[in-house]
Amino acid sequence: MNSNTASILGCVADFRLSLTSSESQTRGRGVQLLSQVLEECYTSLSEREVEVLVAFYENRLKDHYAITPHVLHGLKALAKCTVLPKGSAVSILKSLFQDVHVQSHGLANEFDCIPNHAELKGLGPDFVFGFVQAVDGERDPRNLLLAFQIARNIIHRGYNLSQFTEELFEVTSCYFPIDFTPVCRILTSFPSFLLPLIIEKLDSDMQNAKVDSLQTLAACASVYGHKELSDFLPSLWSSIRREVFQTASESVESAGLSALRALTSCLCRSVLTSNSEDSLHVFLDLVLKDCQHHLCEPDLKLVWPSAKLLQAASGASYRASLIVTAVVLPTLLEQYSSRTQVLIVLFCFLSLALSEETVLQPFRKSLCSVVFSALAESNASLQITAAKVLTKLGQQPGVLAQPDVEMAVDHLSRLVLEEHDAKQEIFSGKPTVDAGRQRCIMALASVSTQPSLVRESAPVLLQMLAAAHTGSRIFSVEEVVSVCCSLQRIADQTPNTEEMGHFFHDVVIPRLLTLSLHAALQGKLATTMAAQAVYLFLDGDVSFLPENDCPSKIQLLRVRRPAFFLFISCPGGRLNLVDIPEFDRLLGQLEELSCTSTHPFSYTSAAKCFAGLINKRAAGQTLDGVLEKTLRRISVTLDNQSSAQRIQAFNLLVWMTKALLLRYHPLSAVLTDKVFSLMSDCLLASQAADCFELLMSDSPDVLNRSCHADVRIMYRQRFFAENSGKIVQGFNCAEQGKKSVYLKALSHIVNNLPRQVQLTELPSLLPVLLEALSCPDQVVQLSTLCCLQPALLDPPPALSTQLEALFSRLLPLTASPSMKVRIASLRCVHALSQLPEHMVLPFRAQVLRALASPLDDKKRLVRKEAVLARGEWFLIGSPGGR
Repeated sequence: MNSNTASILGCVADFRLSLTSSESQTRGRGVQLLSQVLEECYTSLSEREVEVLVAFYENRLKDHYAITPHVLHGLKALAKCTVLPKGSAVSILKSLFQDVHVQSHGLANEFDCIPNHAELKGLGPDFVFGFVQAVDGERDPRNLLLAFQIARNIIHRGYNLSQFTEELFEVTSCYFPIDFTPVCRILTSFPSFLLPLIIEKLDSDMQNAKVDSLQTLAACASVYGHKELSDFLPSLWSSIRREVFQTASESVESAGLSALRALTSCLCRSVLTSNSEDSLHVFLDLVLKDCQHHLCEPDLKLVWPSAKLLQAASGASYRASLIVTAVVLPTLLEQYSSRTQVLIVLFCFLSLALSEETVLQPFRKSLCSVVFSALAESNASLQITAAKVLTKLGQQPGVLAQPDVEMAVDHLSRLVLEEHDAKQEIFSGKPTVDAGRQRCIMALASVSTQPSLVRESAPVLLQMLAAAHTGSRIFSVEEVVSVCCSLQRIADQTPNTEEMGHFFHDVVIPRLLTLSLHAALQGKLATTMAAQAVYLFLDGDVSFLPENDCPSKIQLLRVRRPAFFLFISCPGGRLNLVDIPEFDRLLGQLEELSCTSTHPFSYTSAAKCFAGLINKRAAGQTLDGVLEKTLRRISVTLDNQSSAQRIQAFNLLVWMTKALLLRYHPLSAVLTDKVFSLMSDCLLASQAADCFELLMSDSPDVLNRSCHADVRIMYRQRFFAENSGKIVQGFNCAEQGKKSVYLKALSHIVNNLPRQVQLTELPSLLPVLLEALSCPDQVVQLSTLCCLQPALLDPPPALSTQLEALFSRLLPLTASPSMKVRIASLRCVHALSQLPEHMVLPFRAQVLRALASPLDDKKRLVRKEAVLARGEWFLIGSPGGR
């Protein structure tokens, strides 16, 4: 009906032979064709046409059952009409209830035909009764979801349930707790029926039923008031208490405690009137009556469950905390005075029950007495628990008085030091105090949160480093590392003020530099600090370092010590927009070190520093001259197959390439081509392929945005666009034994691309990536799998023609010697199960056979992935599957 040359009623007349045929199959085809026409043109129908068609379709509902689906299709189209005559919605609904057997045709088909008209509400109980009859006995999950949605609308839109309230509850509650979430949203509207059902379900032997019931109760408590709950509180409390006291399941216990907390919170929100009782007090009296006496039992059998219940109730609100704490704390404090074993119970309760200071204020003296008494015990677990509670008490303003604070410091100092003088303990030479020194170091860092404390503690730690540097045997490497970590912790937690900035700049950093310089010269302690480094490196100027006895002019860049090269990455890695003196001379000496040093860490650090500096250097002839000179030196060294410095030259080439690639320098293309040429080199081919991982990924120490490097946006995408074709071409032209090098390079590049770019480029690269899965190199396999797995979650159309090749390569990898490869391949197989069923069903049997072996893998993580993947593949093609 795309033209106005004919009316829909005329169309019906044209179909009359089919619509009135004596053969049900012919009538069905006629109704089907008419319904398809209506689906296309229902927006252009007149009210008169809709009225006639509604009457026709209602009459067809009485026809042969095979025609009913086509009738429902037509009624669904008519229900969308904006000119649906008054009363038609009610008429359609009554016909559906009367003439359609829901379980034969599906609830979804029937109720899709029900127009969403306000006049349906006028049916009141008749609509509810018809709905209950339609839903009763439904098993199809899709229909159940629709039924739950309709039931929720019936309730929330205020339909008159009348005498069918209980029937509606029964017809939906029979699915509880099989389908928990949708049912819960409906059942909460029937408190008088739901709460008895929850109590009944809690008597079940099924753990899942108990958990779902308790979770439903917690959900109800968030929307109910005390009026809905009051009649059921004793029974609900009895059920929750039983589950927490008797269950061996942590999930049931957790759900029970959450439900108790939710109930208490609900009662706390109740509004009290002059003639109403306080529901919260009544409920907590029940809780306290059943739990309090267990705290005093000699065998402590039910102490922990009782304490957990009391904690859950207390933590619901401030009012609840006041009520519970006022009863429980005196009991626990009294018990501690006669039995020490109650102490841990007391402290565990306090650790969760602490809230407002006014809750604990009446018990301040008794609490402090108990805490200090426990700190004096020899039991380590009691001391630890007491220290935790003391921490909590200290966090509450006004709980600890000044004498209490002083007493706490005395006890904690004794526990940390077991001596009277912290400095004496740190610098003691006795071999039995190593653990004590470690505690002292950690304690100094912990307390150094204010400037006045930092000014006292930092010099002590620096003095310890100086003592270690002199060669004293009382300090181990672990202790020196602990000191450095403590200094870092102090710097992290110290307030960022100008005062503290001057302190670190004038005291801490120069001392650390001095110690580091001595270590570089002596080859002992290594650290990573470099400030005011350029003149120190180039000219050996040590005049700014306090308390040093170094030679006045040392040639630091000629030192071949690992510790020194930790310095030189700092100028290249950290400085930004700073004028570096003697820049060209510094680059020259770094280039020399990068190409001639025989120490891998040294020449790598020098190359990183060189790269960091040229990345930030302003563009121009000066920079171009340096780059061209360095490139000539690199090329000469690499072209000389007998040179002993080829590895160093290649390392510098890679870092130079990355530095220029990030900033889109024109010379980066020349350097990249140089790297490509080395992929055919007998000695450097594998390293050339691996270097693409460095070029495409973020470096943690240099050439990243946190180091203020010049990093242009989308440089990875640009690199891929310019060079992926070269790699594919090289792969196609390479000998069979050398193809893996190109596969490795390509997998590194693709794996570091953003996902959207991967999805876009996957069709063109898919043949090469499939070939990479057959490569014996496990690094190539893993990188390729990591690239494929996210792409398979949203696969391109081109994948459908490559499935056989993909499965033939993926499935053998599930038995790879590498655990990471096995896991990644199983994740890819799992992702493939989400493809349309007609595409993957032919591979189901093959995949299930292959997944049988990983189920017995010796590694738990592999078994876990195999179970997930095999479960999804089992559902493919199975009745009730996806």
